[in-house]
Amino acid sequence: MKSAAELQEENAFLKAQLDENIEKILQKDEYIVQLEQWLKHLRSKPFTPSSEKVAPAQQALFNEAEEIDAEENTAGNDGAVETITVATHQRKARPRVSLPEHLPREEVIHDLPEAEKICPYDGSALELIGSDDSEQLEFIPAQLKVLLHKRLKYACPCCEQHLATAAKPKQPIEKSLAGPGLLAAIATQKYCDALPLYRQSELFKRMGIALDRTNLANWMIKCGALSQPLINLLHEKLLEQPVIHMDETPVQVLNEPGKTAQSQSYMWVQASSGEQPVRLFHYAPTRAQAVPRERLTEQTQAIMTDGYEGYGKACDDYQITRLGCWAHARRKFVDAQKLQPKGKTGKADQALTFIQKLYRIEAEMKDQPPNERHNVRQQQARPIIDKLHDWLQKGLPNVPPHSVLGKALTYLHNQWPRLIRYLDDGHYPIDNNLAENAIRPFAIGRKNWLFSNSQAGARASANLYSIIETAKANGLNPYHYLLKVFTDLPNAQTLGDVEALLPWGVTLPAE
Repeated sequence: MKSAAELQEENAFLKAQLDENIEKILQKDEYIVQLEQWLKHLRSKPFTPSSEKVAPAQQALFNEAEEIDAEENTAGNDGAVETITVATHQRKARPRVSLPEHLPREEVIHDLPEAEKICPYDGSALELIGSDDSEQLEFIPAQLKVLLHKRLKYACPCCEQHLATAAKPKQPIEKSLAGPGLLAAIATQKYCDALPLYRQSELFKRMGIALDRTNLANWMIKCGALSQPLINLLHEKLLEQPVIHMDETPVQVLNEPGKTAQSQSYMWVQASSGEQPVRLFHYAPTRAQAVPRERLTEQTQAIMTDGYEGYGKACDDYQITRLGCWAHARRKFVDAQKLQPKGKTGKADQALTFIQKLYRIEAEMKDQPPNERHNVRQQQARPIIDKLHDWLQKGLPNVPPHSVLGKALTYLHNQWPRLIRYLDDGHYPIDNNLAENAIRPFAIGRKNWLFSNSQAGARASANLYSIIETAKANGLNPYHYLLKVFTDLPNAQTLGDVEALLPWGVTLPAE
């Protein structure tokens, strides 16, 4: 028989083993819950709206979310849900399309047959008294034409030795059949309308001219290089702004030294607001910290970014204020909200209600000067943020950190010092939507053309996206602005000539 000491030792061993197995089972159960949440999240993505707006009913439910105790609704509210009356749907009348006055008008006369111009009662000839007019919008397909440049030559009739030939303005691509208007159209269709070059090649073929995709690509690379002086000036202007928005997105470049065709490179975007907004794209083969350090200087005061830590070195070296994006924080709670059981409310709703209040304050004072925005934020936004922070501190320990909701809370906690920095200055924005909106046309185009063939092509794309998006931000027609740039930039002789082509200094034809 075993002694009492041996039995006690065996009992302790079995108990420890049991506790270890229970802990493993609990961990596996938690992991299963996480996988189920992510599976539900991934399944819902293709079918659910991407809008992050909080539904009016949810706003009403948690209109006073800061008053709800942190221990409540950790796993959802199992109690009865208050009934909310939702306004009935009203169909809005569609506005009529008005035809601009500047469009050319062409009259189409509809007349009576001669036999019907006689009065059926007394046989008198009818007199014209007016017309019933209605307008119809018609489309004229794009047309191609050939410009024959004739450089007139003169000779002295006496000595027959002196010859003089008229000069021709420099062209965007010398000795090329592509004129400025054609280049502007190709660039606008690719970088503004997301129409890949191979589709444009087919379009030109239907118009009766064979333009190979390779030729189009080479033209765009040369146009990108041509625009570099203008890009340099835009970068200088950007660095003068009090806040610079930054973001980055992957791009595939097939032929990069030392990298496989499947590897990722990045397109970085910088944006500024104000009276002279700038949108700048920059291709880099890496996402490393060296890129933002190269794109920023000691002149930079503050940057608005997402939570990516690659911006840290530039901020430390140049003493730049780092602002956090509330839209990113909100997005994570929207994902968590989608995983809640139907009809149940929980912490994701509470967080979204807090954030929605902050955005409502921003919307109400968006046209106010910076000093007024700063004062309103101190009076109205800061108390909400203080309550949100208390709610976060109470709720964070009660949620599994690896769940979707736990990750949203952890992100909010980790980014908190950056998120609240926007309160310090009325110039500071609440989110990075400016950069995300600027980079969206590139992301849409990438779905169509998928990759760049070379680094030169990626750099050209960055320059041309910069020019087009900056033109749009300044209210200019991208095609007309590109036409102006491609016509005048090759003939620019001085810095002043290039500065005259900045979007806020040009005069373009009326729309």
